[in-house]
Amino acid sequence: MKVLVIGGGGREHAIVWSLRRSKQVSEVVCAPGNAGIAELARCVPVNAGDLDAMVRVAEAERPELAVVGPELPLSVGLVDELERRGMRVSGPTKAAARLETSKAFAKEFMRRNKIPTAAYAVCRSAEEVHRELKRFSTPVVVKADGLAAGKGVVICGTHGEAEQAAEEMFSGALLGSVEREVVLEEFLDGEEVSFFALCDGKHAVTLAAAQDHKRVGEGDTGPNTGGMGAYTVDGLVSAEMMEWLRGNIAQRVVDEMAAEGTPFKGILFCGMMMSPRGPMVLEFNTRFGDPETEAILVRLETDIVQMFEAAIDGTADRLEIRMRPGASVCVIAASGGYPGKYAQGLAIAGLDGPGRDEDVVVFHAGTALKDDAVVTAGGRVLAVTAVSDADERQSAMKSALGKAYGAMAHISFEGMQYRRDIGWRALRDGL
Repeated sequence: MKVLVIGGGGREHAIVWSLRRSKQVSEVVCAPGNAGIAELARCVPVNAGDLDAMVRVAEAERPELAVVGPELPLSVGLVDELERRGMRVSGPTKAAARLETSKAFAKEFMRRNKIPTAAYAVCRSAEEVHRELKRFSTPVVVKADGLAAGKGVVICGTHGEAEQAAEEMFSGALLGSVEREVVLEEFLDGEEVSFFALCDGKHAVTLAAAQDHKRVGEGDTGPNTGGMGAYTVDGLVSAEMMEWLRGNIAQRVVDEMAAEGTPFKGILFCGMMMSPRGPMVLEFNTRFGDPETEAILVRLETDIVQMFEAAIDGTADRLEIRMRPGASVCVIAASGGYPGKYAQGLAIAGLDGPGRDEDVVVFHAGTALKDDAVVTAGGRVLAVTAVSDADERQSAMKSALGKAYGAMAHISFEGMQYRRDIGWRALRDGL
């Protein structure tokens, strides 16, 4: 079959890589793709925020299956438009994607459906922020309502810092776009877990759990990014807790979204805080996360086409999702200055070096071709990913980390930065 993938980052490279491993797939087209994706698929240029342009690409290609990777095309209703044209497309509708595209909607949805989450207030002005802050102790979390590429969350040590962060969100100074609503949220302590479920509008089926590293600096310091690395390992979350998260979070979301007339189909990402008060939802994403996807898909043994089709056809409960035993690690090579200003168009050296190990895959997150050379084209440039199936979990983690960092040592570009402590919690806890 012919498959069209929308997107051009590390997540989409991992999806394309997985699709090419399926015996059902004869051709993959990716719009817009990147330099790494171009080695596996035919790339078609498109603006992932231009709904009409994306629809034109889909109509011209007429794929048997379309997969929407990033949140932006979901937010403008690409799934709705392709479904209206009779296409089979994996991903939620614009209405269902509000679980991600509006933090205020998600918090209200959780409140009315008794899904555990932190105390919050939705504010529409600086005056309202000032008034509502009296209810919150510090630190307090300030969240932009809309999409912010993982950078719309600010943890503030004082109420004054919170007011400043909210004002910068309202004015557009912080994220470059004006927010009409800002969410104030209780700060939660604990370990974060990314829980993924495959959903078909009726059923939520456990896919995997991973742990992301959002902060730019080692030891989880510095500003939030779109993710500097992630890992998965057997035993990261107990089987009992995985089933609790599936039944009490993901399945509850599917049930209540259907009851409200907006059935959810696709990948549901539940960003969880495992707090002393129990698991609490920090956020929902309505698609594969990034960089968790890279770490998850290198371990996926189930045909990814079967997953996408089960979500479309309402048969996810009949699908057995199998993962390779062991552990996987993804380490992001980012541009100097990221998540702030950074240069682009810098030559990348050493990409051929890691290819000798079949357990290592270098996914391209922000790259382009310039004069037949691969150059940087984003803040997060490469997702160096490795997998290990060592019998003992700690050994599997150490082996995967060794492979990923060994591959990273071959790669360089001016200003390249990466965290050298990905997976530190797993090593600390002796999983």
